[in-house]
Amino acid sequence: MKIIIVGTAFPLRGGIAHYNALLAAELGKRHTVETITFKRQYPKFLFPGKTQEEAGGEPGVGPAPQLIDSINPLNWLNVARRVRAMKPDLLVFKYWLPFFGPCFGTIAKHVKRGTQTRVLYICDNVIPHEQRPGDRSFTRYAFSAADFFVVQSDAVERDLKSFWPKARYKKVPHPVYNFFGKGKDKAAARASLGITAERVLLFFGYVRRYKGLHVLLEAMAIVVRSLDAKLMVVGEFYDDEEKYRKQISRLGLYEHVILKSDYVPNDRVGVYFSAADVVVLPYISATQSGIAQIAYNFDRPVIATDVGGLGEVVRDMVTGFLVPHDDPTALAQSIIRFYGEEREPEFAANVRQEKRKYTWEAMVNAIEELVTGEIP
Repeated sequence: MKIIIVGTAFPLRGGIAHYNALLAAELGKRHTVETITFKRQYPKFLFPGKTQEEAGGEPGVGPAPQLIDSINPLNWLNVARRVRAMKPDLLVFKYWLPFFGPCFGTIAKHVKRGTQTRVLYICDNVIPHEQRPGDRSFTRYAFSAADFFVVQSDAVERDLKSFWPKARYKKVPHPVYNFFGKGKDKAAARASLGITAERVLLFFGYVRRYKGLHVLLEAMAIVVRSLDAKLMVVGEFYDDEEKYRKQISRLGLYEHVILKSDYVPNDRVGVYFSAADVVVLPYISATQSGIAQIAYNFDRPVIATDVGGLGEVVRDMVTGFLVPHDDPTALAQSIIRFYGEEREPEFAANVRQEKRKYTWEAMVNAIEELVTGEIP
């Protein structure tokens, strides 16, 4: 098949770009694959971060053509004409935000018109965590051009079946992000970060309220009464950073929290995961989390709230602990238990076994099975 992936890709940054790069590489083992990306992904006034482009480069990945303007309908038509001329068998869109529904839907509709091209959406979300007016209409418009869907958790499967009952889909677990290389020696990683604490936890990724950092900070205030532990908070704030700093001050946690409020380049991601004993995902709501898949890449256990698809990836008492959401006391108790029972070696060994089922080959197999009979 000739496949075109449409969406975030290097030189743009972030988890979606990493996902699309890994997917393209695996699809490319059996098919002809091209990727096109945005020249403007978000208008500046809608983008809460500092920059939309990756600093440095992507290992083994060249920049994709930057063609798409997410807010210019005339551009969408021009892109559709250009893609039609490439005569793809399959268009693949990674769908995570209804903002892109009009853009993706228009490109898909016009590429399909009078051709044999089929359209597949890989859905991170159907109903977003932070809902806005127009979300359902935008998503409905995008999905009206879809032939197939891939979902990666029970939660998204339920949302898709409820929102789009006629969907033809497969459920495949989110593959492990093996994009950032192998782990480093823990002591060396900590030394490079200037960390001398014996117990180190990691909260990683963009900070939004639904990710529950405020709950984790309340939990840490309980933890440090019993344990000398350090929490690394690593990621760019898409929420008000100052309110978290005030919370850290109010709870007397400045000696126990390392705050790196910036986007982490690809070549530095492994250092933070390697320095940690355990990764904490205190989400208030979730569908799935790519952070769990990065943690598994580095053989790190995960303590997570039992929301959305997190309970499908984090196996309670096997690869980590699951706790109720929005419950600082329960979260603190799980952290204290993790260290008190010295669970890291056991959980890490289990992670090494568990992650074998989260492969990119399984994702490609599912895509191929969906289109069998539709595309020769």
